[in-house]
Amino acid sequence: MSEDRFDGEIASGARGARARLVQEWLCLNGHNVAVDGKFGPATAAAVRELQRARGLPATGVVDEGTFDALLAPRRAATRDIDPPPGATLGRMVVAFAEQHLAQHPREVGGQNMGPWVRLYMDGHEGAAWPWCAGFATYVLRQAAASLGVRMPVVRTYSCDLLAADATRAACFCGGAAPDRPHRLTPGSLFLVRRTRTDWEHVGIVTRVDGDVFQTIEGNTNDCGDREGYEVCRRMRGFEKKDFVVID
Repeated sequence: MSEDRFDGEIASGARGARARLVQEWLCLNGHNVAVDGKFGPATAAAVRELQRARGLPATGVVDEGTFDALLAPRRAATRDIDPPPGATLGRMVVAFAEQHLAQHPREVGGQNMGPWVRLYMDGHEGAAWPWCAGFATYVLRQAAASLGVRMPVVRTYSCDLLAADATRAACFCGGAAPDRPHRLTPGSLFLVRRTRTDWEHVGIVTRVDGDVFQTIEGNTNDCGDREGYEVCRRMRGFEKKDFVVID
């Protein structure tokens, strides 16, 4: 099943992945139902609620127009951005990160679960699939494609692999400090260091302000936990941070 392609109507009695996808996107659009893969009366009622809110015929059946309304946030987040004249890779990383943030990506249906996680993790989801690196490198890939350039580091789900590849590519900056702001540019990636050879979280730097920097990051929350549930904006300090410098 292609998650962004309409493959026919989905209605009461449907079971499995297609019913679950409808329930996930209903929840993500503010029409909360149980995400159990069973299209029953509650799911049909939530579909009608969404249809009325979007000015669509309130049939309770997911036709193509309703499917498009459900997936509108994903399509808005992944649309192309035309680079302005002189745009750098770092500038485009920030532009795409802001575009994703505006759609409020978050988990639904369980830890590291839901269509946003599957988008950033190439179909993977579940407790064993933390998705901060998936989000960061997905955005980096979009930015590189918009400029027609190669990614400076590998597309990966692993913070440790990202650090290793950045070292190989000579864009890893270990222990960056606020007295060296020229080494850190918006669009760069920050890594939260657990040990000298182990990193536990990654996100995108959007602005540097003296001894702090602003970020957009996935699989986090307002408490800054490494196992969060959403894409959000945060302010961070430099302690225990390393960086993948993106110019």
